[in-house]
Amino acid sequence: MRGQLRTRLEELRQEFGNGQQRLAEIENQAAQLRQTLLRISGAIQVLEELLREERAGAEAETTAASSLALEEV
Repeated sequence: MRGQLRTRLEELRQEFGNGQQRLAEIENQAAQLRQTLLRISGAIQVLEELLREERAGAEAETTAASSLALEEV
């Protein structure tokens, strides 16, 4: 009986160690994924700002061209 308890104790310790190791791996993967998402979010923000600036510049050109055309009339 005592031998069975010791065997089971060792099995549980091994499973616990494996679980801790796997948890550390998953937490590392989660941290890496968070970093990737942060970089993607930053890239999205930059592209949105560039498009917004481009759109504002195009609208300014259109407005200036319209004003110039009205002045010529």
